[in-house]
Amino acid sequence: MKQLLLKLLELLIGKLTRGSVTEQAPSGHLAAYKLAKKYRGLKELPGNKHEKQIIEFFEDVGHSWVKDDETFWCAAFVGAMLERSGVPSTKKLNARSYLEWGQAVKLEDLKEGDIVVFWRGSKSSWEGHVAFFVDFDPAGDLLVLGGNQSNMVNVQKYSKSRFLSGRRG
Repeated sequence: MKQLLLKLLELLIGKLTRGSVTEQAPSGHLAAYKLAKKYRGLKELPGNKHEKQIIEFFEDVGHSWVKDDETFWCAAFVGAMLERSGVPSTKKLNARSYLEWGQAVKLEDLKEGDIVVFWRGSKSSWEGHVAFFVDFDPAGDLLVLGGNQSNMVNVQKYSKSRFLSGRRG
């Protein structure tokens, strides 16, 4: 009887241990990506109204002076998702500030949830876009989840020719 109880206890402990490992919440930038997915569909408001949640993204990264949803907010969105997940962001509003965040990842090594930075205007300009990598489309272009993509949080395609860097925290 004692051996049977010990065996049952071993089985139970083994199941509990395995269960806790597989159900463990993601950490780092993956937790930020998981959180970002919950904001899909969030849009800027038209006219003089401003989406409160977008303004909160600016507050989360230390820019509470921004009181509208027309200011470029892709970096505020990525930064807010990182900060809300307990991961330090760049706290900057320029997308290219993420070129210095985390570890560099080559285009061919990107994994879902990595942060990606693209050039805008020209490759050498200060302008850019930052978002979370989702997948590649059949042509090899990047599908990314980001804020301020057609004035909302959604998944859009970006050309691989505009890719500057992938980042992993």
